[in-house]
Amino acid sequence: MKIKELTNFLESFAPLTFQEEYDNSGLLAGKPEQEITAALVCLDITPATIDEAISRNCNLIISHHPFIFHGLKRIEPGKMESDILVGVIKHDIAVYAIHTNLDNAFSGLNGFLCRKLGLSNCRILSERKGMLSKLVTFCPLDFTDKIRQAMFDAGAGTIGKYDFCSYTVSGQGTFRASSEANPFVGLKNSLHFEDESRIEVIFPDHLRSKLLEGLLAFHPYEEVAYDIYPLSNTFPGCGAGMTGELNKPAKAGDFLELVKHKLNIKAIRHTRLPEKKIKQVAICSGSGSYLIQDAVAAGADVFLTADIRYHDFFDVNGRILLADIGHYESEQWIKDLLTERLMEKFPTFAVLSSGLNTNPVYYL
Repeated sequence: MKIKELTNFLESFAPLTFQEEYDNSGLLAGKPEQEITAALVCLDITPATIDEAISRNCNLIISHHPFIFHGLKRIEPGKMESDILVGVIKHDIAVYAIHTNLDNAFSGLNGFLCRKLGLSNCRILSERKGMLSKLVTFCPLDFTDKIRQAMFDAGAGTIGKYDFCSYTVSGQGTFRASSEANPFVGLKNSLHFEDESRIEVIFPDHLRSKLLEGLLAFHPYEEVAYDIYPLSNTFPGCGAGMTGELNKPAKAGDFLELVKHKLNIKAIRHTRLPEKKIKQVAICSGSGSYLIQDAVAAGADVFLTADIRYHDFFDVNGRILLADIGHYESEQWIKDLLTERLMEKFPTFAVLSSGLNTNPVYYL
């Protein structure tokens, strides 16, 4: 298999356009056309991870955290980034990082954690803006259904829990074909009036190329007229954190015990346990303290995340149960998520989960 076959699949549900500006997801080492025999999935890349990949005959490492966040100015032995880079190049191992683009995807790591905790009615906690556009095109009346379906097939027309959404209105278009044109209707050098449909669909920006390809493939005109407008609407398919509901309300202490058991966590730092039972749960893997107010505004009874600061526990002032479940502990499940998805898509390809514990934090 070529790397691009695997990464194209990963980016079908976690597009690189979903990543945060500071991030460095994508192919960090290797070439898209490179042949791969097996892939090792991990949370962090360390020199030990490279040794594991070599021992398990993997020439691709898929990591959650990128090992390069900023531009390297020099290769210095003994520094983690340098040692990893030298190691993967020396042993011809490709590296692909899938970080905040997966965090922000609806079917990403937060969705996986919601599933492990048995939550239902899940949705993005803080939906991203500026991820949607509207395409407007014009076609002969007889081609309306075909053009509209082609755009639906490309992924356009989904609004929240509804798909195949569009708006169509009839009107009259005009054009005059030049002597060099090959008009589908009308005569050269003659003004033509054509009854046409105006079709409007909303689409996420990462599908733009696929959408235009579908439109142009089925449209009969030599020159296809279309407009694309950026939208400020929020996109329910992309954003930070998630919320969901427990099927049955639980006492706060019992719920945190459930979280420890389901997510394999040794210890949880939390605010005072409330008398009120837990029903609405908000969660953000990794560092999510910036979403505390979003969780409160969403009506969550508890917010599970990591790297919570001392004063954050004060600031919630009893409005929500705040629980720090650990950075590594909340993200370790990336291995299960990606292995599960990749084996389902490529059942005959070797996808291996790293057996290393790369948590730099220890507990007495």
